[in-house]
Order: sequence, then C-alpha cells, then structure tokens
Amino acid sequence: MTTPAKNKFDLSPEEFKDKAAGCLIGLAIGDAFGDAARDPENQFLYGITMDFPEKPTASTDDTEFALLTAEILLKSQGNPSREDVTEAWKSHVIVQDKLTRGGASEREAATNVRRGILPPESGQYNTYAASDGAAMRSAPAGIVAAGDPDLAAELAERDAEISHWAEGIWGAQAVASAVAVALAGGSVEEIFAEGMRRAPEGSWFLHNFTQAVALMEKHDHDLNAVWMPLHQLLRGEYKASVPEAVVSAFCVFLLTKGDFRDGIVYSGNFGRDSDTIGAVTGALAGAMCGLSGISDNWVERVRQPSGTCLQFTADHDIVDVAHKLTALRKS
Repeated sequence: MTTPAKNKFDLSPEEFKDKAAGCLIGLAIGDAFGDAARDPENQFLYGITMDFPEKPTASTDDTEFALLTAEILLKSQGNPSREDVTEAWKSHVIVQDKLTRGGASEREAATNVRRGILPPESGQYNTYAASDGAAMRSAPAGIVAAGDPDLAAELAERDAEISHWAEGIWGAQAVASAVAVALAGGSVEEIFAEGMRRAPEGSWFLHNFTQAVALMEKHDHDLNAVWMPLHQLLRGEYKASVPEAVVSAFCVFLLTKGDFRDGIVYSGNFGRDSDTIGAVTGALAGAMCGLSGISDNWVERVRQPSGTCLQFTADHDIVDVAHKLTALRKS
C-alpha cells in the first residue's frame, strides 16, 4: 500500500461543500441501508438488499452520534477540549433516561459520566472500549481537517476518549484520517493505506488489517472470491469490535474500488455490524464522489435524522451540518 501525501488540498469552497456533504450523507445512507438490510423481514422478502425498502427510514446511533461530534466541533470552532466533549454528552446523552438503539460503549460511557468518571477514564474503564462506536462518529473530524490526516486523527482522539480506549480510539482515528485524505483527492489505495497507518504495531487492529491485505492480494482483490474468507478471517465474538467491523469496512471500500453504490450495497449486505460497516464505507466513498455523485432519492431518505437515538438530532439537516463544518477548516 502507498503512503498518502500530507496536507494536499486544492478544492474550491463549493467543491469542498459538495464532498463534505457527500461524506456525511454517505455515512447516513450506509447506516440506514445496513440497518435495513439486516432486518429479518427485509431479508425474507428480498434476500440480498439492493435498495431501500418502502417503509420509512430511521437513523441509528451511527448517524446521530456523528451529528453530536459535528456539534462539538462547531461549538468549539474546530478545537474541542475534553471539557467541551463532556459538556456536550451531558447536554445530549446522559439527560436521556436510556439510549434507544444506542451502542453499548456509549451507554457505558454515559453511565460513567453520571458517576463522575470523566474522560479519559470514562473510555478506559469501559467493557466495550474496543468497539466501533467512536469510528462510526468520527467522519466530521476528517471534514474539519481535510487534507491534514494527522490533525484529523488528533481531533478524533479527543472525541473518542470519552467512550473508548486503544483499539476503539485507533479505529476512530483511522476513519477520520482516511476521510481527510479522501476529501483532498486521495486515491482508493491512499485512503485505505491511511486507515491502516493508524493501527499501531503489535495491535489486534493491525494484525487483522495485515491478514486481510494478504487475503485480498492472494485472490487478486476479487470481491467474490474474498467475500466469505474475509468474514471467516475477521469474525470475532463481539461483532462491533474495531478489528472486525472497521477493517471489514475498509476492505469493502477497497474491493469495490470506492464506487459509492457498490460500496453501500456490499457493506449493507455484509452481515454482522452492517450499519456501522455501511456508515464507514459510505463516509469514505461519499467523500470521494461528493453529494453530486449520490442518488437524490437516497439523499432525501436520510437527510433529516429521525432522532431515534439522540433526540436533538431530529432538528438537523445533514447537508447543512456538513456545509457548516467546512468553514472550520484552517487554510
């Protein structure tokens, strides 16, 4: 894999807005599509899901926590402190009696904060510290740091440490820094390499990345040949762990060559934690193609969150949020 160029960014303001909106809308589409694809009724009716079903689309924690990350970045002018993150969680997360459809890592972090255990201990003292719950929400950091993957990784860590540790943080950094490269025009291979670069030596995360790369190379990156062996290689007891779900998403992105529709369809039908696998794949592919490269019908299905997990998000327009984030990028 190649190493992406650093600090490359030559988009016009309108191009940047288009790609940023594509990133957040892509995340939301992947989230909702993957959630629909794993629905037993939908599987019974269609087998393989190729489009959204007719019933209304509901956002899950992936989209809504990404909007929380965006709000933290916007309120802090792109430079959030631990206190900024904690205050946002106190305002929007722990005030809810329960997180409907919220992830286990987020629920446990909320419990910690209620007990007075604050970041980074709230993430470190968490049974689900290695989950993909921070990776699903870190794309906004990549928008703010477009073209600067190291800054994206730093911002992702600040956001992630309230609920995650080690693999959980590295997964968030992988997604945010890869988004930063994608927005700056990186190739599919460069985007994949940037994500893998965030997996430290000796980590389970890097082990799975390395094994997956070897498998894909053995089969000449043939998606059909790799499909089942990749599942068998990465599968763990807990489906939402970073070494399984985030590596799966990056592999689907690479195997589908960054194509948006193919990435959504294959990640949504991946099984296991398909909403997060779809959200990550959608964020990366959407950052490449921009909002203009995504079906209007799919955009309108997800543009207005349902507030299913975090109630405040029901008042947000995802495209508008993405556009506001672009104003935070330091020239």
